[in-house]
Amino acid sequence: MLKVEHLTKVYDGGTVALEDVSFEVPDGQFLAVIGLSGSGKSTLLRCINRLIEPTEGRILWNGVDVTAASQEDMRRIRRRIGMVFQHFNLVHRSKVITNVLQGRLGYVNPALSIINRFPKDEVARARAQLARVGLEEKANQRADELSGGQQQRVGVARALMQNPEMVLADEPVASLDPVLAHSIMQYLELINDEDDVTVLCSLHFLDLVHRYADQAIALYDGKVVFEGPPSDIDDARFKEIYGQEAERVG
Repeated sequence: MLKVEHLTKVYDGGTVALEDVSFEVPDGQFLAVIGLSGSGKSTLLRCINRLIEPTEGRILWNGVDVTAASQEDMRRIRRRIGMVFQHFNLVHRSKVITNVLQGRLGYVNPALSIINRFPKDEVARARAQLARVGLEEKANQRADELSGGQQQRVGVARALMQNPEMVLADEPVASLDPVLAHSIMQYLELINDEDDVTVLCSLHFLDLVHRYADQAIALYDGKVVFEGPPSDIDDARFKEIYGQEAERVG
């Protein structure tokens, strides 16, 4: 269980990115975090694994207060939290398999990982995860030789290398066209269904939210303005989330 309690983030300069945000995510749930650009979605996800330090509030995961954890404790916590980024966050000049193996950095000998020397069982695991996202034959190509959709699948495979209990996907399909967006979302859905991994995924488009999410929370100016099943987002709620001038498509 993930519990976010009264979370607030104020950046240097006084910008309030999150204000008194509270919600719960049961184990195994697929939660969509929705809202306009600048509403606080990315800040929220990055506060959960403390890539961004919250200003106030608490984040409890499986009974552990993440916000009070030491840096050493955070290293252990982050081992079990996979992260998928909007712009892939790959080392472009490195091979695909090397990028995937970065997901094991919290588990293997740091000295060997610095020179990209990984145990044979870890390499086999990386190839298995690449096969799972349909990219095993690309293992020895440079990451920057892949298409955008393929690079994001490498990002998913890298997250899977952590054997995560939770995946934070920060607008993972914002850079992709609709067909590729669905392919990435289907991999996240597969992880959620087959591996029983909790998924928190920030998204712009409601059609993806309706198709893939069990529950949704919506942020507007850093505040929660909706929490519930996607089917409850009626026209009035839609305008509350996206503004009075917004129009639904389809």
